[in-house]
Amino acid sequence: MAKPSEKLAKSLEALHSIQEQGIVAIRSQDLTRAHRERLLQNGFLQEVIKGWSIPARPDETIGESTAWYASYWQFCATYLQQRFGMDWCLSPEQSLSLHAENWTVPGQLLVRSPKGHNNVTGLPHDISLLDVQGTIPDKKEIEDKNGLRLYSLPAALIACAPGHFRQNATDIRAALSMVRDASEVLDQLLEGGHSTIAGRLAGAFRNIGRDRIADNIIDTMRAAGYDIRESDPFETQIPLILHARSESPYVNRIRLMWQEMREPIISRFPAAPGLPTDTKAYLKRVEDVYLTDAYHSLSIEGYRVSPELIERVRSGSWNPDEDENDREHRNALAARGYWQAYQAVRKSIDKALGGDNPGTIVDDDHRTWYREMFAPGVTAGLLRPADLAGYRNGPVFIRRSMHVPPSREAVRDAMPAFFDLLREETEPAVRVVLGQFIFVYIHPYMDGNGRMGRFLMNVMLAGGGYPWAVVPVEERDNYMAALEEASVCQNIIPFTDFLAPIIDANLKERPGAAAGVFATDYSKVRIIRSPPPNSASDEW
Repeated sequence: MAKPSEKLAKSLEALHSIQEQGIVAIRSQDLTRAHRERLLQNGFLQEVIKGWSIPARPDETIGESTAWYASYWQFCATYLQQRFGMDWCLSPEQSLSLHAENWTVPGQLLVRSPKGHNNVTGLPHDISLLDVQGTIPDKKEIEDKNGLRLYSLPAALIACAPGHFRQNATDIRAALSMVRDASEVLDQLLEGGHSTIAGRLAGAFRNIGRDRIADNIIDTMRAAGYDIRESDPFETQIPLILHARSESPYVNRIRLMWQEMREPIISRFPAAPGLPTDTKAYLKRVEDVYLTDAYHSLSIEGYRVSPELIERVRSGSWNPDEDENDREHRNALAARGYWQAYQAVRKSIDKALGGDNPGTIVDDDHRTWYREMFAPGVTAGLLRPADLAGYRNGPVFIRRSMHVPPSREAVRDAMPAFFDLLREETEPAVRVVLGQFIFVYIHPYMDGNGRMGRFLMNVMLAGGGYPWAVVPVEERDNYMAALEEASVCQNIIPFTDFLAPIIDANLKERPGAAAGVFATDYSKVRIIRSPPPNSASDEW
């Protein structure tokens, strides 16, 4: 009789064979009952709905959402194809979000199909799918995007509900910016006699600075005999000229988010005190707070290290060859990498205190921080030297987050745009808040984005004369929730309100306390990171 381990190995081989075919949404008939039950029992499969499951990680805790969010769009594409064949399409509003590269997992996905039954299908983590019975566009007006059937961009703009322009202004403006010429929408406007919609789209294009497209829509519709009245469907104007379609839509999304988030930050964040006159004293405070900062920043991302370990790696007395425990070994490597990166960040802060542009500094130096952070992993043979070469070359998903970071191709467009915004920003408070948020929103690296984002924030703080700030691990849940709200709902207020008291407390520093020090005893805390970083999961 085969041993339980041998049976599980055979089941894993069957699962591996399915995954090699690129299948994420696994139907009951794709595996034998014995394989399916064994994989579910051991945590390698997660049931989505009856008859359907997705691959999962056995070390994920009960109720963990990462595997589901990471598989969501691929699951929906396969599931909908199995249910409706080719007779389905996502709603025009959801289509516009995906055209604008907003892959945030929606609370409810609206699907149109002649075969729909107006039913709601419950999915994990309070998500649902609503299939509405109705007509779908002609084949020429449907696009396939990663297996999902969408309204084409022109068709979605025409079919989109008027209220959506106000409710999801960032996505709509980013989608509008992808239209290069009025002819892309005029064919369908004329064919359908959509004079009211034409007036709304003309106003929308004018709102984003595309006057030529707006004028062409109005002139052409009037020449065809339609009475057209231009109306702006947005509630606000933006003092921003959006780039053309040649770049990733993420570039315009980030620029729009930056513009819309500035004022709430400025009104809620402590005013910048200005560059300090005693830079040596400032740098001494940065050095003094290292132990506290390393403990909190590493602990936020799941590494559990003691002050003693931090001191060992700082002094150079830690020898990785003597550490036989793999968990402790990884924790020590992370601590050593943090120490090396911290020294590189101190040099960047010195430049900021000297009056150099903080955006230019981090653009020039952040790659060095990253290399130093993970160099010990290369030395220990856990990482390849090529892993430190640049931005990520694959997808990454944030644990428990509905936000899906940009594709690796989009990262190459988004990061230069981000640094341009950081360099051009005149308000120190905006650089502090959006510097950290937009960096982790893009998630340019496979791992370490949270640590890098907090380093970047502290260089921005130095550029405004604010003291170094530590995000306390005791507030980890609130910190993650605030970042999630900003990423999923484009609401920056919770994150601003999270950081502001920390900064304000440092500005009103208690006598005798080092900047960012919290009165907590960490010497007895020893927990292990779980799960380790990989291509499918990373922390904020």
